[in-house]
Amino acid sequence: MSFLLRDTEKIVCAGLLLAMTALGFANVVVRYLTSYSLAATEELLTNGFLVLTVFGAAIAARRGEHLAVTLLYDWVPRPLRRLILIVSSLLSVSLLAMSAFFTWQLLTNQLENGVLSYALQIPAWYYSALLPFGFALVMIRYIQHAVEMWRGPATEVVADV
Repeated sequence: MSFLLRDTEKIVCAGLLLAMTALGFANVVVRYLTSYSLAATEELLTNGFLVLTVFGAAIAARRGEHLAVTLLYDWVPRPLRRLILIVSSLLSVSLLAMSAFFTWQLLTNQLENGVLSYALQIPAWYYSALLPFGFALVMIRYIQHAVEMWRGPATEVVADV
C-alpha cells in the first residue's frame, strides 16, 4: 500500500504511456493496412498527453527536477537561502493550488453543462477528471521536496549535471 501512495504518479504515467503507445501503434497499423485513420485517436492522445504532463510534473516536483534559476540563491549567504526557499515554495504552492481549484471548476462546469468531446462525443469531463487531482499531487510532492530541502544540509540545491 505504501508503494501506491509513494509512487502514484509513476503508476499513472506508466499505464497512460503504455495505453497511448498501443493506441498510436494501432492507428499506424490501421492506416498502413487500410489507408484509413482512426480519427478518435487524436482526441484520446491529445488529452492523454495533457494528463501525462501533469502527472509527470508531480514526478519532477518530488525529485526537485523542475527548471529553476538559482543565480540569486547561489549568491546569497546560507541563512538567506531559507528565506528564498520559503518565498519560492509559497509562490509555487499558491500557483498549484489555484491550478487545482480552476481545473476543479472546469470539471464541475463540464459536468453541469454536459459538454461533449469533439470526436467521440463522450462527456468531456472524462478527460478533465484527473487534472485537479494531478495538480494537487504536484503541490503535495513540491511541499515534500521543500521540506526535504529545509531539513537538508544548508538547503543546498543538488544539480545532476
